[in-house]
Amino acid sequence: MGYMMKNIKKEQEFEQKIIELTDDLQRTRADFENYRKHSENERVMARESGQASAILRLLPVIDNIERAINYTPVELKDNTWVQGVAGLVKNLEKSLDSLNLKRIEASVGTVFNPEIHDAIQFDENATGEHEVIADELQAGYTLNGVPIRHAMVKVTRN
Repeated sequence: MGYMMKNIKKEQEFEQKIIELTDDLQRTRADFENYRKHSENERVMARESGQASAILRLLPVIDNIERAINYTPVELKDNTWVQGVAGLVKNLEKSLDSLNLKRIEASVGTVFNPEIHDAIQFDENATGEHEVIADELQAGYTLNGVPIRHAMVKVTRN
């Protein structure tokens, strides 16, 4: 009978060891899965950060081209070269759109939103209940829905 008791005790020890090893294996798998997800998130964040950094360097170029187009002398508006430059801006905007870069709405009359607009001028004489945009001074953009540059605007009341 002592021999049977020893075997039963050994079986119980083996079963307990199997349970412990199974738990360890499940924890290790869970830790690895968490590590994999964390690494993937870091990789995505690094890519998006690099993408945002590169785009932020391009935005002043876009701003300057748009200013040049907006201030084109009337007598040159129909010039083929001027129209070609304006077309380049549209092509560039399409390319940036494919990267999920969107221009922030800041047209005249748009409701002022401090989460996406920077008010750098305010019409002190304006009266009204609602703050709205009187003029867009510099375009703002979102990347993947997150503002990377706020629109600089003049605000008035309506």
